[in-house]
Amino acid sequence: MPEKRPAAKPAAIRIVCGLGNPDAEYARTRHNAGFATIDAVAARRGVSYWKSEAGAQVASITVVDKDGEKREVLLAKPMSYMNTSGGPLSKLARAHHMRPEEILVVHDEVDLPAGEVRLKLGGGLNAHNGLRSIADKLGSRDFARVQFGIGRPPGRMAVADYVLRELKGAFLEDFELTVERAADLVEDVLR
Repeated sequence: MPEKRPAAKPAAIRIVCGLGNPDAEYARTRHNAGFATIDAVAARRGVSYWKSEAGAQVASITVVDKDGEKREVLLAKPMSYMNTSGGPLSKLARAHHMRPEEILVVHDEVDLPAGEVRLKLGGGLNAHNGLRSIADKLGSRDFARVQFGIGRPPGRMAVADYVLRELKGAFLEDFELTVERAADLVEDVLR
């Protein structure tokens, strides 16, 4: 009978990358779920300094894991627009000698009900152009994801119109609550 090997320990996350679009007009849209989540984590950690590096806005935080070990983690927001986010993220990963397994990407997900957040390790790209760009530039799909559920568009509305529509009122309030849940999940993964 073959000997059972212990499961490999997952790599510690060293970059958390939120996906979004850099222009102010996109700030309150579903497509900026990743940026909003990164901003929430940064606010919780008292981040006051962001720098431009490798085509992304980057901040550094210190994380203490469950074993009491400290490590530096980069928070990143690629400034190249969603569909080309892989370029800045891959440059950042190379500059800091990080493997895809050490990257956590936060992104909007139409295939999850609005308000739901879920952790996914590797796998498919669900026709998400931001994830496709990252997988192409990293040469791997082996990065972790926090999927931020935004649900499907109503009726016959195009997905692009739905994800880029400015959120107001109750829709914005619900989105902001989901941002906090996604930030909680990011914090849990980092520990």
